[in-house]
Amino acid sequence: MTSNAIKLGIVGVGKIVRDQHLPAVAKDGDFQLAAAASRHGKVDGIPNYPTIEAMLAAEPGLDAVSLCMPPQFRYDAARTALEAKKHVFLEKPPGATVSEVEHLKALADKNGVSLFASWHSRYAPAVEAARAFLTRAKISSAAINWKEDVRRWHPNQEWIWQPGGFGVFDPGINALSIVTHILPAMFITSAVLDFPENRAAPVAAHVVFRTSTGLPVTMELDWLQTGPQSWDIVAETDKGKMVLSGGGSKLAIDGTIVHDEPEAEYPMLYKRFAEIVRAGTSDVDLAPLQHVADAFMLGKRNVVQAFFD
Repeated sequence: MTSNAIKLGIVGVGKIVRDQHLPAVAKDGDFQLAAAASRHGKVDGIPNYPTIEAMLAAEPGLDAVSLCMPPQFRYDAARTALEAKKHVFLEKPPGATVSEVEHLKALADKNGVSLFASWHSRYAPAVEAARAFLTRAKISSAAINWKEDVRRWHPNQEWIWQPGGFGVFDPGINALSIVTHILPAMFITSAVLDFPENRAAPVAAHVVFRTSTGLPVTMELDWLQTGPQSWDIVAETDKGKMVLSGGGSKLAIDGTIVHDEPEAEYPMLYKRFAEIVRAGTSDVDLAPLQHVADAFMLGKRNVVQAFFD
């Protein structure tokens, strides 16, 4: 830890915090974890509070907060922190709506603090290599196949099925955070969203995009895949078939692995957060969230069989 470490508070102590945030912060010398706020969870060895308001009142020396509660509840917490002049790290997705996050950007600027929309999959180890390859290639088409088992990754998490919880777009937005970084600008032309008859969020989605130059991009999302999980982005190019797999961890060209490194997304996120805090800037890319909003706006609702955990 450096002598001028950023004093950090974490809000929403759940699975993602225990699995990713706490280990990443513990190894990052730029941060000192000073407090936590959560309705249910606690972090050993530091003060814990029931709400962000209580935490900020009791810990005026905090420099920054990481907000890790469900997106439906993030705006109010972020606004509270920004108005208290704290730098804010937003777990993905950064909010329940595009307009919420746009307002948070303005509040961060007004209060002279940093706002970070932390698209963790964009920091997967092979993403930059894929981007570099595609800048040298002529793309003819691309496809996103993001298929996983919701019962494995989100057991008994009811919030994710509620309005604003995103449903299958919760993992799907990870794919969008990568493709909006490595592909040309693109726009949704059609979508079909499969809603279980007993849920308010989709369990699968079939989306068609076109890029600004007219290239086709398809996206298949499925939350009921058992066995091996699929997190793949495929592009057909004049320099070969590119497959970015494992959620962005492995890159292959025409079947030959050219980049394969261990995952280190959250350490990279905190490194980036420290950079923008020290520089007094923000990093808020809304493109992935905008695509999800567009899918809900343009998508045809298809009712499918009920889902039970």
